[in-house]
Amino acid sequence: MRFWTARSLTVRTTVFFALIACTVIAALGAYFYHSERIALEHRADIALMSRAEHFSRLARQMYTVNELKARPLLFESMLGAEQDVLIFKRPGEPPFIDVNPQRVPVPELGDNRAHEPQRSDITETSLPDGVRMHWTYATTIAREDGQPVTVIAGHPLASEARVLAEYRARIILATLAGALAATLLAYGVLRRGFRPVHEIAERAAQVSPTSLSVRLDSRRAPAELRQLADAFNAMLDRLAEGYQRLSQFSADLAHEIRTPVNVLIGQTQVTLAQTRDVDEYQQTLESNLEELNRLSHLAENMLFLARVDHAALAIDREPVALADELNKIAEYFEGIADERGMRFDVDARGALWANPMLCRRAINNLVVNAVRYGASDTVVRLKGEENERGSMVVVENEGHIPADLMARLFDRFYRADAARSRFTESSGLGLAIVKAIMSLHGGTALVSCPVPTVVRFELHFPHR
Repeated sequence: MRFWTARSLTVRTTVFFALIACTVIAALGAYFYHSERIALEHRADIALMSRAEHFSRLARQMYTVNELKARPLLFESMLGAEQDVLIFKRPGEPPFIDVNPQRVPVPELGDNRAHEPQRSDITETSLPDGVRMHWTYATTIAREDGQPVTVIAGHPLASEARVLAEYRARIILATLAGALAATLLAYGVLRRGFRPVHEIAERAAQVSPTSLSVRLDSRRAPAELRQLADAFNAMLDRLAEGYQRLSQFSADLAHEIRTPVNVLIGQTQVTLAQTRDVDEYQQTLESNLEELNRLSHLAENMLFLARVDHAALAIDREPVALADELNKIAEYFEGIADERGMRFDVDARGALWANPMLCRRAINNLVVNAVRYGASDTVVRLKGEENERGSMVVVENEGHIPADLMARLFDRFYRADAARSRFTESSGLGLAIVKAIMSLHGGTALVSCPVPTVVRFELHFPHR
């Protein structure tokens, strides 16, 4: 079995095609052989019946029994075959003409009634050498006295057997030659037909992390492989995009971790450079704790995003009242909003079908983003509604985002305002987490500027 599975598709297909061709040719040969055998036997039986009928007519119309007895050599010469049998006899008497060179046993045939040969009356016997022999008879009335005379004719199928044996040998030879020719032709055709597959394999072997730009030319591929080539190219596009994002993500992650680690190292080295009092050590530890909390928060966010990327989260959902949820969130962030002179305006009705904790986290991130980057002394509007397409949560704040930056807001570690982000200690993962949470719910997160001075975030949750 291992030997068979190790063979190429070309070899296996060729073997199957050869078996099919051999079977078809052999079946056709057997059919023609059987047809030829029936035809030969039919012609031999027709000749045999014609002979019996002809000689019975001689006894009835041209010669008397005595005249027939006087001409035995005539009938032998008329047969024209050394092995054929011809017998004339009267009922209850020995044959008066007995042409039987090989003394073949004669079966009991005929009676005193008039009878003309018919193919259904053909009797078959076998000779000692296995050759089949056909017999027939005809009964007529003698010319001189009106007494019945029976003519028995026999014909061995030796010549027909020789013809069939030669025909059978030719059929076997033709079957083997045809199968061989079909195998060679099939192998050549399949080798040529599978050439595009080898080209695809060669192109696929060129793909590596440094050459993800390799693509297959689907326009030159056969129709059967065009879909495979397109799917392969689409897979390479996804891999290239994912690899690029992963490279950028790795660089951003290293940058994010490097800053707090460097701060921890620097502060610790400065503190240990000389002996200090308890208060200075306590201030250093408090500062280090802030940086460690930042690292911990970053690690938790990265772990959450990694689990979402690998579909490792199975979330439970339940109805969430929009008015209650948005009012709680507005009340929770009211303190930090007051520091910037901002206030909340909540307008919500209906409910959404979601995981309460994840839903709250997504909305919280949008609200934090609005408070951080919105204009001071403005209103942050929280809206919620339920319609026939599902539920929608809207967070609006006064501000502006350039159109060329809007498409990247949900990317990881992306900050539209790097200086402001450092001031607010943003890691650039908040909106990426929002997008991941919406993906878990089968929903979407959108951002737009309906007017130049308003930034609008929308969360669309599907129905239950």
